[in-house]
Amino acid sequence: MDTTLQDPLVGQLLDGRYRIEARIAVGGMATVYRAVDTRLDRVLALKVMHPALAVDAAFVERFIREAKSVARLAHPNVVAVFDQGAQGAYVYLAMEYVAGCTLRDVLRERGALQPRAALDILEPVLAALGAAHRAGFVHRDMKPENVLIGDDGRVKVADFGLVRAVGTATDTTGSLLGTVSYLAPEQIEHGTADTRSDVYACGVVLYEMLTGAKPHTGENAAQVIYQHLNTDVPAPSAVVPGLPVALDSLVASATARNPEVRPHDAVLLLAEAREARAGLTGAELDAVPPQALSDTHDGAQDRTSVIPRALPADGDGGGVHRTSRLEVPPPVSGPRRGAGRRGPFGGPHRKLIAVITAVLLTLGVGAGVWYINSGQFTQVPSLLGQTQKVAEQRLAAEGLGLKGVERVFSDTVERGSVVGSDPASGDRIRGNGSVKLVVSRGPEIVRVPDVAGASLADARRSLKKVGLAPGMVTREFSEDVARGEVIRTEPRAGTDRNPDTAVALVVSKGSPIDVPDVTGLSAEDATAELEGEGLKVEVLPGRVHSTEAAGDIAQQSPGAGAEAAEGDTIELTVSKGPRMLDVPDVTGRDVDEARTTLEEAGFEVKVDRPFLSFSNTIASQSVEGGEQAAEGSTITIRTKGF
Repeated sequence: MDTTLQDPLVGQLLDGRYRIEARIAVGGMATVYRAVDTRLDRVLALKVMHPALAVDAAFVERFIREAKSVARLAHPNVVAVFDQGAQGAYVYLAMEYVAGCTLRDVLRERGALQPRAALDILEPVLAALGAAHRAGFVHRDMKPENVLIGDDGRVKVADFGLVRAVGTATDTTGSLLGTVSYLAPEQIEHGTADTRSDVYACGVVLYEMLTGAKPHTGENAAQVIYQHLNTDVPAPSAVVPGLPVALDSLVASATARNPEVRPHDAVLLLAEAREARAGLTGAELDAVPPQALSDTHDGAQDRTSVIPRALPADGDGGGVHRTSRLEVPPPVSGPRRGAGRRGPFGGPHRKLIAVITAVLLTLGVGAGVWYINSGQFTQVPSLLGQTQKVAEQRLAAEGLGLKGVERVFSDTVERGSVVGSDPASGDRIRGNGSVKLVVSRGPEIVRVPDVAGASLADARRSLKKVGLAPGMVTREFSEDVARGEVIRTEPRAGTDRNPDTAVALVVSKGSPIDVPDVTGLSAEDATAELEGEGLKVEVLPGRVHSTEAAGDIAQQSPGAGAEAAEGDTIELTVSKGPRMLDVPDVTGRDVDEARTTLEEAGFEVKVDRPFLSFSNTIASQSVEGGEQAAEGSTITIRTKGF
């Protein structure tokens, strides 16, 4: 049954502008409709907050924040937001309508995807998130439902309803906001999210595309949360044999439980994804996956929801496994997918493990003595003050591995250089051991530099040098600042910010140029006049009927009087002359009636009255009725004499 028939908004005109045609989807916070903007005559998606939530100021604030945040992200892979408003209990966003389906629809229908298809979807998703991250925003609810795939193949990220600025606190009190299957461990433990939380969710989505199933499942949300906290995401090749190691590494990098080990943002993960693709052969990219796994698909676990940060335990605590921050029951035992690989051992298995452990410990003592006596130890090389890249190269040259990177603030060590290591430089370590690097993030507070008057490239370099991230670039006219140079930053120069905060740049378009009116000129003359003003010209191929003579300019965009920047392009449309229209016969009619008839037919009208004539009856017309004249031309009508 079509449930949209029961929806009170379907068929209504919201806010005097948006005609709601059908319901598309229902989420935890809002319902999405297909609607028509009656002012601009275009189809769009209308996201309307549930009226019960509209009374909650916090939810309304988050909803409006989505509009403001996404409106700043002019990116081809982000669903655009056009408008935001309210009518009574209905708070809404007007958004770009994408005809197609979601990634969830694709996974339900096809299961596991070929590696090429998975990367073709992942890369534009990361490009969209990368733009958001570098502009200073975190999505916080990445999942297949929020990846739209248009009928034309375009991939777009939707639903920035949980978005929040990177530089602001993301801590919540007593609850988590998100979708449990894609929550990063730090979101669960601390209720905090940054760009690396989006990276984790993208890693889970990639795993799901490659295998057709989620990495962590359970009978309830608590069991999924427990696995996020205590179990690494398995290698996709363990589920789909034959998948390349590069894809296993990509998933492992994105879903590391320690956020410090993950790529810092989606831009860096995108670089890793492209590097992984470059290392795969055509056969590996196009390998057909086996029949999709039967995914335990609980719709409740795919919905964005508010989850308690501390689940209530039984009164006596029996049967509850505890962590330091979250009380959840252990994964269910018994026969279910993956239980043999990840499930807890019990009963006779524990005795077997105890025996094996004892044997291994016994063997380990002898092996350890042999290893020590063989002299297989080295010293951690001196790394202090070196860049992270150089430090990693030195470790590799010594045969040592890298077990992670911790980033800390430092007032003395330059950003990106090594502050220390674990084990420390000079400490004894096994010849094949691993070292954790401690890298400087620069000072804990960074002052926004004054880059006014610098080129865009130089301004970006200056921001990166002090530890800030170049953000969105907007352009505006300036009489004082040369075209291409920075007018100001947002926040302003001299403002104190945390490292990695995005700083927007406002760049000059130069002095504004008043676009001249070139309609009625030949294409050659119009081009010369516009180029003389410092503008570029594009003459469009199609011609249109107009009152201008054939070959002259009929239309221009932007129009006369508009402001343009030097180098902007003005589009010109050439006239193919006016249409020829049939002239109605108005002789014998009253002057007013004759005028109306001719004007409605597409002509201008001039009335000629003989000297001392007081008649209102038309005696003749300059073009006889039944003949043709150019649209917009003037027809003279003459009244009878006395």
